[in-house]
Amino acid sequence: MAGLAVLATAPALLATFKVTNQWAVGIAVVGAAVLVAVAAVWQERYKRAVQQRDERALKIENGCLVLPNGRLPKVAQAADPLRLGVHPAPILAVDPTEHAANGATERVPVYVPRDIDDELRERLARGGFVLLVGDSTAGKSRAAYEAMAATLRDHVLVAPQDRAAVPTALAQAAEERRCVLWLSDLEQYLGAGGLTRTGIARVLGGTGHHRVILASLRAAEQARLTDGPTTQDEAGRVAYNEAREVLEQAHQLRVRRVFSTAEKERARARDWDPRIADALHHTDTYGIAEYIAAGPDLLRNWQDAWSPNTDPDAPTHPRAAALIAAAVDIRRAGHTAPLPRRLLEATHEHYLTQRGGNRLRELGQLTEAETELRAVLDTCTRELGPEHPTTLTSRNNLALALRDLGQLTEAETELRAVLNLRTRVLGPEHPNTLTSRNSRAHVWRELGQLTEAETELRAVLDTCTRVLGPEHPITLTSRNNLALALRDLGQLTEAETELRAVLNLRTRVLGPEHPNTLTSRGNLAKVVTQMRHPRAP
Repeated sequence: MAGLAVLATAPALLATFKVTNQWAVGIAVVGAAVLVAVAAVWQERYKRAVQQRDERALKIENGCLVLPNGRLPKVAQAADPLRLGVHPAPILAVDPTEHAANGATERVPVYVPRDIDDELRERLARGGFVLLVGDSTAGKSRAAYEAMAATLRDHVLVAPQDRAAVPTALAQAAEERRCVLWLSDLEQYLGAGGLTRTGIARVLGGTGHHRVILASLRAAEQARLTDGPTTQDEAGRVAYNEAREVLEQAHQLRVRRVFSTAEKERARARDWDPRIADALHHTDTYGIAEYIAAGPDLLRNWQDAWSPNTDPDAPTHPRAAALIAAAVDIRRAGHTAPLPRRLLEATHEHYLTQRGGNRLRELGQLTEAETELRAVLDTCTRELGPEHPTTLTSRNNLALALRDLGQLTEAETELRAVLNLRTRVLGPEHPNTLTSRNSRAHVWRELGQLTEAETELRAVLDTCTRVLGPEHPITLTSRNNLALALRDLGQLTEAETELRAVLNLRTRVLGPEHPNTLTSRGNLAKVVTQMRHPRAP
């Protein structure tokens, strides 16, 4: 830039030194004009380059593991494996400084070398895409971390926090001469805007560098990603193909959950770490890494939490257990993103009902809700009148609470009264009126009045389709309820057809992660299971 600026002043310099040759002056003037234009172009490019660099630096700082100064760390500087997804262990009961020199810390036990270590480290030394596959808490991330720390200490570590940070991470990794792109739980980084075959080629292609993509993947997730698309639509097939292409690029190593005889021997040589010593007593049932990660204790606590809270000195938490059950099943169904609170709130009630409904102490909150709803209804009736829309909504909510409490006859009585009033006050085709008809028919189904429920739901569906349209949420709810009634009547083929149609519409209208969409997927799965295994519940 400085050189261009000097050249652009050539005409002035010629005048200063009294150079009067017309050819020289002419060439200088033309050259100066060209150089000024070129300088302006390069200056603009330089500004854009600086802006892009600053933007990327900001994205890296916000989306990747960085040092306190905002810069990417070297592998040797990433001293805490917990920050890279390694499972924490129980806090060491003795002074952690006693064993720090041997690799144990307060939350991380000493590393027990695995049978795959030599091959893993050899692969990392070669470069490329290395993927560790194994069961949850098999020790995949710890083995990957230890191999990386031993083999690639001077490499830049690029560890995106989520899928949104993957494009920036790929761009940065492609510019580093020596780097590791770390992707623990690979399924979180696949999909739209995430890791693709093209992105892998961008990082690993070419020569004159040593770059590694080091990832881990649970065996269950690998099966889900490779068993075929979960939906028949084009988006589902594209997502499946993209994930499969990514996995095909990797050199895969299997990490066993249960330690081999040689691995157990190496663990015994490190039983000075009390966590290793404790895990060795359970190696016939659990893997050492699995046990240290408290998997068995967590599973037992989850199962115990379902018990009703009958002893105040030993409280349990069925609602917490239901939330965990919902989260587990949603994840197993293919939802890999962080779970929205509204999704768990909408789905976990199903698990509470399965485990005994209002017989669980925490579900006793429904009784409190009933009391509160009756008080609200009394206030609305007194202040607004018995036919006011707000009063009718309050009465409808009370009926739904009664249904959830299992008081179906009283719930049906309340819903019938609300329906009659809404029909007279709002009209027979008002959305609230149609919702009341849906709710009453749903209670009929639970009461075993299946023929009446089917007839009513078909009539409601026709009205909703005509008045609200075939894609309105109330229409889809009506169609879903009809499908459930058909299932209860044993008309499984028609029920499956209806549920598939509802699922497709809800996916397109509400999105694949909406609670109603996930409910449709669950309902469809139950019907398909009944069709294939007639004795299944």
